[in-house]
Formats: sequence, C-alpha cells, structure tokens
Amino acid sequence: MKKILLTLSAFALTTGVFAQTDETTPSTENNASDYNKWSIELNGGVNKFQRPATSGYFQSTPSPWNADFGVRYMFNNKFGLKLDAGYYSFTGKDESMDFDTHLYRTDLQLVANVGRVLGFETWTGRVGLLAHGGFGYAQLKSDNHDFTDKMGNFMVGLTPQLRLSNRVALTGDFTTLLTVSQDRTFDGASPVGGRGFQGILFQGSLGLTVYLGSNEKHADWVSLDSALQEEIDALEARIATIETGLTDSDADGVPDMFDAEPNSMAGVAVDTKGRTIDRNNNGVADELENYFETKYGDKGNSSTSGMDVKSMINDGYVNVYFDFNKTQPTTDSASGINFLVKYLKANPSASADVVGYADEIGNADYNKNLSQERANNVKQILVDAGISASRLNVVANGEDTSVNKDSKQARQIVRRVTFKIK
Repeated sequence: MKKILLTLSAFALTTGVFAQTDETTPSTENNASDYNKWSIELNGGVNKFQRPATSGYFQSTPSPWNADFGVRYMFNNKFGLKLDAGYYSFTGKDESMDFDTHLYRTDLQLVANVGRVLGFETWTGRVGLLAHGGFGYAQLKSDNHDFTDKMGNFMVGLTPQLRLSNRVALTGDFTTLLTVSQDRTFDGASPVGGRGFQGILFQGSLGLTVYLGSNEKHADWVSLDSALQEEIDALEARIATIETGLTDSDADGVPDMFDAEPNSMAGVAVDTKGRTIDRNNNGVADELENYFETKYGDKGNSSTSGMDVKSMINDGYVNVYFDFNKTQPTTDSASGINFLVKYLKANPSASADVVGYADEIGNADYNKNLSQERANNVKQILVDAGISASRLNVVANGEDTSVNKDSKQARQIVRRVTFKIK
C-alpha cells in the first residue's frame, strides 16, 4: 500500500515540484534502447590453409598475412549482421616449392553477442565475446599461374573483446573458413576435383572495433536488464525524495518540501507556507506573544510586549537542553535557539549572555568545562543563524546544584544553556 501511495505521489508531484526545485535530477526519458548500433571493424593477422594443397607445396605455420574490414549493425544488444571483406596472402616456406597466391572474399554474417547472452555484465563491463558465421563469395589468384578460381565460402568464428572506451574495443579473432566449389589448390599449382567443401582455412587476427553513434554506449556493452534496473533505481530515488519531502519535521502541518520555515516553534500558528505568523515583525510568534501579554501584563503596548518577552527569556523560560555528557543540544531544543534568534534579530541593539550548566554527576572541574563547551556550541549555532558573535557572551556556570542529583529526571532539567538579555 505504501509503495502504491508513493507511486501516485510521484505521478502527481514530480511533474510540478521537481521541475522547479530539482533541476539536477537525472532524466529517465532515455531508456534501454538508447545505445549505438553501428560499428566498423579492422583486423590483421596470420593464416594457415589445411587443404587442398599440391604435394611439395607447404605454407608456414602460421603464415602472414591477412586483413579484414567490416561494417556491423546490431538489431539489439544480442544479435546483428556484419558485412565484411577479407584478403589472404599465401606463400611457401623454405622447404616448399615457390608459390605466391592471394584469396579475396566478401561475406554476410550473423553476429551473436555471447557476452550479453551469458550475462558477462554481472562480473565485468570490459570483457565481451562475439560469435559470427555466414556465407560469401571468394576468388583465388596466383602470381605464378594465370587463373581466377571463383568459389563460395562458409565461415564461423569467435571474437573476444576488451572495451578500451565507450568508442573503441580491442578484439582478437579465430575463424575457420570452408570453401565451396574450389577448383584450384591454395598454392595454385594444380586443379581440384569435386564440388563439395574442398578447402579449409584458419585465420587468427587482432584488431580494433570503432563504435559509431551519438549515444554513450554501443549494443555490445549494454545489458537491457541493467539499463532497466538503472531506470527503476532512479525512479525509486525520486520517490524516496518525495517521501522525505512529505515529512513534517516541525509538526506544523506543512510538509518540509513546501515549508519555507521547516524549524518553526512547535505549537504556534503558521501560514500556508509554514512560516510563523508574526504580524508586528518583532521576532515573536503572535500566538506566543498574546499568551505572555495575557499572563504578564500590558496588552497592546508593543514596548511592554518586548519587555515581557525579555523577562521570559531572562527568567529561564527559554532553554536549550543536552543529553548526559553531551555538548550538542537535543533536537527538541531547536525551538529555544530559534526563539532567541528571532528576538535578537528583532532587537538589534540587544545582546545576550549564553550561560552553560551541567548536572552534579562527575568531577566539578570537568563539569565546568562541559558547561563551557555547551555554551560555546550554542553560541556557534546562533552565529551560524546570523547573530553577530560580538553580541554574545559565553558564561560557564558549571554544576547546577538546585535539584536532587539522585533524580535522573531532575538532572535532565539542569543540563542546559539559558540566556540573559542585556
């Protein structure tokens, strides 16, 4: 139920509130299909033909060299097509009869991104593996004999990948090529009979893949599950922000995301933006001011009202409290500090003593220092809130012995900082 409510809140609020207040929130308009699909590939390496070969003609193992250039398009992050062209140079080694032949081919191949199929992205975003296979056309020519052997071919291979950046990947490749209707041996010295798969050729190469497109990543390195999870995480983060924004930390009835004064004094009236109602701008909430005027005296006289508030502060009605052996105020004490801040801003000629106390538990000298630290910390909060340090005087009164030190509740009352307006 909570998630449903949060989702509805996100739908209602993110289009308005966050368009105005959170310009840096990542957009989720880009989805899992936003990746590059085109690439170009350039490889070079060695080769070795297995058969057919004329007796007495041998090739080095491996034999340089071959080259390959291709253009690839991915339909999605798992499957695509590649059109490529290759060149192979065949020469005899020292023990062989001399020959020099060349094979040219072009092929259309289906490409499968095995890395994405097997889920390599769960442990690495840099290593991938492509499988490719397809059919094509080839020609074999010789420098020693005048012929052009036209044939078909079938090839299949594996291409490990190492992503160097979002634009470039280093690749290795091992491919087996089978020729169809080959009429001459690879050395070119003799004819071949038959019309089946006569030739077998192996090639190994290293190369680079360059990714094209305006998106950040190519399909080779995009996991649709991961991209979808990123979008879900982004939405959950926005919902969590809304949930936090709907918190009403000062309990004034206005959620923090709309609250212009998120630390207003508890229990006093606020306007629709969460600001304490203070029509005479004297720094004291009207509701609280009316209470003290009623209780202490001269109604309607603004100067007397100011004196009542001053008396209230000096008589110890405004305090900042601390937990045992702590020097930072409790959260509930923020309203007391805020009260003094508003009074001092409304009365710029006034100054104040910031008086620290400790309970009787422990060494008296230690407690003296503890009361000093408490007063110093409250002074710093006041300074951070815009009150000049020159208007604040720290007083360390050490232990307050006015309560029963065996009472835990009574000791809580005297662990405090109080104020004296001057």
